[in-house]
Amino acid sequence: MQQTLTTAALLVLSNVFMTMAWYGHLQDLRQKPWLIAALVSWGIALFEYLIQVPANRIGHQVMNVGQLKILQEIISLAVFVPFAWLYLKEKPNWDYFWAACCLLAAAFFVFRKKLMGL
Repeated sequence: MQQTLTTAALLVLSNVFMTMAWYGHLQDLRQKPWLIAALVSWGIALFEYLIQVPANRIGHQVMNVGQLKILQEIISLAVFVPFAWLYLKEKPNWDYFWAACCLLAAAFFVFRKKLMGL
């Protein structure tokens, strides 16, 4: 259980950096040339990878890669929605809810053996 929690915590932190690298330039660097935005984003993404790689290595000790990927996608959406709403000032809509439902269904299917003790 400790490895799963460590993995999830590291993936949350990694996704904060990833989301900022992928979308932060739309707010902060929109007046700069795209090359500057790309270089800044790559610098931010370096920190994301320095956290994400150990997270996946730790997580792979207790999860398969499909489970890791679905966990990462759930965390990604959980980080992205508040970021888009609070930082980029985009209003959440029902599409985010439906996407979350699909991800929860995906999580059920990849984790069902663990959830049901099979």
